[in-house]
Amino acid sequence: MTSRRPNVVVLDYGSGNLRSAQRALQRAGANAEISADTDATLRADGLVVPGVGAFAACMSGLRAAGGDQVIIKRLAESRPVLGICVGMQILFAAGDEHGLKTEGVGCWPGVVRKLTAAVLPHMGWNVVSRPPASRLLAGIDPNAMFYFVHSYAARQAPPARQTASARPGAADPPAVGWTTHGEPFVALVEDGPLMATQFHPEKSSDAGAALLANWLQVLR
Repeated sequence: MTSRRPNVVVLDYGSGNLRSAQRALQRAGANAEISADTDATLRADGLVVPGVGAFAACMSGLRAAGGDQVIIKRLAESRPVLGICVGMQILFAAGDEHGLKTEGVGCWPGVVRKLTAAVLPHMGWNVVSRPPASRLLAGIDPNAMFYFVHSYAARQAPPARQTASARPGAADPPAVGWTTHGEPFVALVEDGPLMATQFHPEKSSDAGAALLANWLQVLR
């Protein structure tokens, strides 16, 4: 019996890289569409939040499209969301670019700041440490490399999200994967229905395709 292809929406809020994400998800086994329609983004089995460029610009576009509220509503119902690159960064409380602090969606506390590194942007392939019981990295070679292109990142692992229905201290801490460019930074987070990667799985060859296939298994 062929398993059902999950329905995934790549959120269109004016950020780039939408088509490559859509194609990668389709190859991984999803029915993937690009949309900003609120009903479609709320109804989908999975929502992908991409992001390219500046934190402030992405947040401005996200709010204009109502995407921040879509993310919050989906997570309140434990419906899966996957953030990619700046789409991961905006899930934190704030971004600090050139001394300008911009409020993020606030799913996790912490401020995204510029990396301390000799060469920026960070453009290249890195190994990501495998957190215990990772669902996204299951079955992937621990030495596999993923493609990064960014200058900013989160330095502190986020604690478990707290929801209105959660008992204090009841949630498990997120699974966090790390890598280094000049300094260690958060490369991957798995926090219940909310998952995110600082790298681009859609540009990460076979390892990225396997990661997206693993995420689709979460939706089935």
